Amino acid sequence: MQKQPKKQLNKWLALISIPTQMGIVIFLFAYLGQWLDEKYTNSGNWYTKTCTIIGVFLSLYNVIRQVNQINKDE
Repeated sequence: MQKQPKKQLNKWLALISIPTQMGIVIFLFAYLGQWLDEKYTNSGNWYTKTCTIIGVFLSLYNVIRQVNQINKDE
């Protein structure tokens, strides 16, 4: 009976940290895109847009992977 509350707490901690992880990944990729746009100028800020989309997809992949891992441990 002792293991159930600890597992439940670990599951909640993992779920609470997901939005922070998503925000950090998306921010870093957007920052990389801005840096690339400043270094290699182009019209339309394509580096920022592309890197941000890549960051969103990577963060969503990470969320899906973490949720599947949590469900597998259950």
